[in-house]
Amino acid sequence: MKILMVHPHDLFSPVEPWTIRIVRLAEELVRKGHRVQLLHFPLPGSQSRNIGEISVVALEREITPSALARNTGKVRALLSTSDIVHLQKSHFYAALPVILAAYATARPIHYDWDDWEEKIFYRSIHRRTLSVELMGLSFRMLERFLPYWADSVSVSSEKLRDLAYSFGARPERVVLAPVGASPEMFHTGLDASALRERYGVGERLLVLYHGQLHSCQYVSLLLEAIRWIYDRSMGDRLLFMIVGSGSELESLKEYAAKIGISDRVIFTGAVPHDEIPMYVAAADVCVAPFEDNEVTRCKSPLKIVEYLSAGKPIVASDVGEVRVMLDGGSGLLVEPDNLEAFAQGIIELADDEERRIAMSALARQKASTRYNWRWSANNIESAYEQSVRAQ
Repeated sequence: MKILMVHPHDLFSPVEPWTIRIVRLAEELVRKGHRVQLLHFPLPGSQSRNIGEISVVALEREITPSALARNTGKVRALLSTSDIVHLQKSHFYAALPVILAAYATARPIHYDWDDWEEKIFYRSIHRRTLSVELMGLSFRMLERFLPYWADSVSVSSEKLRDLAYSFGARPERVVLAPVGASPEMFHTGLDASALRERYGVGERLLVLYHGQLHSCQYVSLLLEAIRWIYDRSMGDRLLFMIVGSGSELESLKEYAAKIGISDRVIFTGAVPHDEIPMYVAAADVCVAPFEDNEVTRCKSPLKIVEYLSAGKPIVASDVGEVRVMLDGGSGLLVEPDNLEAFAQGIIELADDEERRIAMSALARQKASTRYNWRWSANNIESAYEQSVRAQ
């Protein structure tokens, strides 16, 4: 099958690390014998390049009528020699050219819905202006239109599946495709002793968070939990590490200093994704704090499945898809937005080595049977085949 995949962000920019999903799915589809072309919208100055056997094509990021027209023409030309177009996310400057080109060429659209973008958008903005309101309206309209209109839909969580149904998607056209981990990258065979030595971990238990540091990630909850632990003299044998970067990095550092835990927390800053497996391997316990809100109920958190694949004991907030990922004892679920519960969960695992060992085995089993990119790609492939047959 010839597949055209479209993502609204820059595949190669460290400031837009939201493209792992589409790249990993594309790689799996190529392994299965399909031909994949991947279209993206690079930031100014970014250089596009092919990814292995995947042909990468740049579209124009400029949001003007002429750019939209040129992008539509380019998508239409490429789609005329493809069997299906796969659109991830609902950003209008990517979605409109895909919709128009698919209509003109009578090719099926597969909509890959991995986050409730409208809700993320409004939680991320700091000032409401006319342009902001128009952007929010575009997310709202497209996220209600695409599940109904697309020939097939993949969703990353059960909550998004329910939303797709409520927006008119036919159940037989919807498949579940959560995020996955790459077992070749995240596994138990990595020796992270050099990294632990570099950061001076010593014999302490290392508690690690990895991910983007922005307003929808709730890392401040982890910092409050760390203070709770040390205020009660329960953390002398623990060291905490926060791996990642984002708009909140500096304010999180300042907050850690303000509450007196700077010497207990290592902020690594940005780390290339291909180095993340070694950081996860260095950890004794991994964490994922969340609030319970419309964003987190829909998320399929990448960090969770990478922790699972690496066989790490996990403390995570009990919300949305997280509770599905960690059911059966493969992680410790605690009440969302509750710093005391989160802190006690960390101490509970730190004090119980046998439980950490048992949890590690369950985590690896969960990742190998479901939370890997191959499993999700297989589901998406079946949706493609159904859509193409129906044309």
